[in-house]
Amino acid sequence: MLEIYKKLKKYNYWAGTGVKTGFLRVDYQKKIEPYLGNSLIKVLVGQRRAGKSYVLRQLIHRLIQDGVKPGNIFYLNKELVEFDEISNYKQLAKLIEFYRQEMKVKGKIFILLDEIQEIQGWEKIVNSLSQNHKQQSEVFITGSNSTMLSSELATYLSGRYVSFEVLPFSFSEYLACKKLARNKENFLAYLKSGGLPELFQLTGEETKIHYVSSLKDTVMLKDIVGKYKIKDSQLLDNVFKFVTDNIGNLFSTNSIVSYLTSHKIKTNHETISNYVSYLTQTYLIHCVERYDIKGKEIFSANKKYYLNDLAFRNFLSSDFDYGLGKHLENVIYLHFRRLGYKIYVGSIAGEEIDFVVEKDGDRKYLQVAYSLAEKKVADREFRGLEKIGDSYEKLVVSLDDVSFGNKNGIRHVSAWNFV
Repeated sequence: MLEIYKKLKKYNYWAGTGVKTGFLRVDYQKKIEPYLGNSLIKVLVGQRRAGKSYVLRQLIHRLIQDGVKPGNIFYLNKELVEFDEISNYKQLAKLIEFYRQEMKVKGKIFILLDEIQEIQGWEKIVNSLSQNHKQQSEVFITGSNSTMLSSELATYLSGRYVSFEVLPFSFSEYLACKKLARNKENFLAYLKSGGLPELFQLTGEETKIHYVSSLKDTVMLKDIVGKYKIKDSQLLDNVFKFVTDNIGNLFSTNSIVSYLTSHKIKTNHETISNYVSYLTQTYLIHCVERYDIKGKEIFSANKKYYLNDLAFRNFLSSDFDYGLGKHLENVIYLHFRRLGYKIYVGSIAGEEIDFVVEKDGDRKYLQVAYSLAEKKVADREFRGLEKIGDSYEKLVVSLDDVSFGNKNGIRHVSAWNFV
């Protein structure tokens, strides 16, 4: 245990060294801040490399600024190979106890555990730490598998945790990080790059392609192939490629099966359904259900899927210019997901509404288009919204250089001024 403890010291800040916080993710700090100082377990969820570790380090920096002694903060990142031997909750419990004794910790300790799903039985020690009244502690954890986290948290920590989803950089964060102005040119550059934080530190197309490909492979191998004992990893990759090439299109599991069968790839509905579910659980993709606006019912048939980050489309798929309107759709989807809205694809009187979003009694209807320059396109985008009889806000978002104003109470906005 001493050797592991020595490695742990290198990644903690017990000697008073400065915390490398990177670009400050202000929105997440604001969301978490009201929950600091209480016994609720703070859970950060999201895709690998979306920035959860940086958010944790920024929290450590904040705690130290607020007067917490660095020695009272325990940080373990299970993505680092140095800690591979800490593989179950008993070993972690021993390490934390060893830390307490070596550091002679007095008072409350703050325990931050990164990529918690890598520790077998993690929920047992997290539950124990949160319930230990003799040694007060405040626990923060991150994880990259939504189903595993939600099921275990519900079973062991029901009512005693609060969850935050960490997504890649928004357009506003991209601008702030790169010190750029808010305009169309920079928005198109953002569409082309995506928002993965580490991409901004890389130069050269080949380097970026390699990084994004490695990230995809890491998620698939660690969080899907290894966890679910999948034998045909190439089939999984083919499913992800199909979704990547069809972001913003309505399709079903049967559509994927038919496509693969037409390419001489044998599979079945159950397998593909499972694979799509696994990709969703690891936050690589997000599913959006169809909603009957008039009947107020969820359709069970075709759904839309969006990527957690456009880098997977831009660097691993076909040319960027193809389907640029779908890239815009993806960004609008992620914008409302960041804001905590429930998101649906709308349907009314035979017309499709790209997004119906709801939060705290508020509802918005949105159409997303590449351009409204052609009258027939503009008429199509406004037509569906005009059929909705209620008074909630209705918008059309596009990449046009100028705003077309309002039409029958429907507002047109330029994308880069909206997200």
